[in-house]
Amino acid sequence: MRLYEYEAKAVLRKNGIPTSKGGLATTPDEAARIAADVAADVVLKSQVLSGGRMKAGGVQFASTPDEARAHAAHILELEIGGHRPRGVLVEQKSAVSREYYAGIIYDAVAKLPVAIFSDMGGIDIEEVAEKHPEHVARVHFSSFLPFQEFRMKELVASLGISGNDLNTLTRIMSGLARTFLSHGLTLAEINPLARLEDGSFIALDSHMDMEDEARDQQKALLNELNIGASESRQAREPTPFELRGAEVDASDHRGVAGRVVEFDGNLGCVIGAGGGSLTIFDALRKHGGRPANYCEIGGNPSVKKACALTRLILSKPGVEKICVIMNVVSNTRVDIVARGVIKGVVESGYDPAEKIAIFRIPGSWEEEGFKILEKYGVEYADRTVPMSEAARRAVEKTR
Repeated sequence: MRLYEYEAKAVLRKNGIPTSKGGLATTPDEAARIAADVAADVVLKSQVLSGGRMKAGGVQFASTPDEARAHAAHILELEIGGHRPRGVLVEQKSAVSREYYAGIIYDAVAKLPVAIFSDMGGIDIEEVAEKHPEHVARVHFSSFLPFQEFRMKELVASLGISGNDLNTLTRIMSGLARTFLSHGLTLAEINPLARLEDGSFIALDSHMDMEDEARDQQKALLNELNIGASESRQAREPTPFELRGAEVDASDHRGVAGRVVEFDGNLGCVIGAGGGSLTIFDALRKHGGRPANYCEIGGNPSVKKACALTRLILSKPGVEKICVIMNVVSNTRVDIVARGVIKGVVESGYDPAEKIAIFRIPGSWEEEGFKILEKYGVEYADRTVPMSEAARRAVEKTR
């Protein structure tokens, strides 16, 4: 779940990290009032969850309240990436002497959070890492042991920063790391983190992503930010297809069969196994496949739920075949998934032998599941066939 910039900055301030003076405006008159309160030149930024605000004209500068009102009127009507803005963030324009990058993400390989710091802020950190790796420092830290602030000091100091700047940046990096840990975030980023001409530091822009699973634990924060329980937050609004997927998942408490993300492809995907579903999706793309969707299935969903998910995927225009691939499972019955998927294919008016490119779910009750698949002539693969090979076979059958 992605936070808007104004929400991310509210979280930063809550954790002791300074931001620019200003506020959110939802009308041109509010923008003018905030600009008058700031009593200085201001920057107005469209509050959308997609990127490209500057190029689209969603970032403007104003020297007077009247000018701020005019820019806000334009920005509030401006669609960026197909989205209307939630509002306009009006903040004091800062006199910047140096820009830095500060970020915390989760390293899935190391299974640890990693702090990233660069003395080249204001541009994509991926670009800096590729072209100027000597300007990027990283350090992993534990999410279980007590936080050690000296690790952030070593991180910042490794780029040759010393004195008061080192102490201030250490506090900001530590505050960002604690924010990441305490709020169930998968991304906490300040870019740019600016050193002003007077020597102080402020976060000029910030991005934060929160785990969907953390919403229950973060109810107090979400209420404080006025984020409703039904509000879906991604880089774009959910499509009707994705909303129907959420309905399928919510229709039965047993297991997971949903969390659908729509793509423009011809191969429908019924995939699962936690991080394995991402691995499968990547393998399909690597072998030249064009997935029509991403989804997650697991935790022993009912036949009805697996059937509904299958029918949903097959209802998407352009889907030629579906693949059913999971890692070795112990908490998901293979026979139940097989029954649900075949039922969904038949009820959609298709022959399972023709519509299912591959079925690869080894695990509990697999012999019973394989018997069902044999009855309908569906090609299946046991645990001797890697997920990547199953993905390759599925892609081959769509050609």
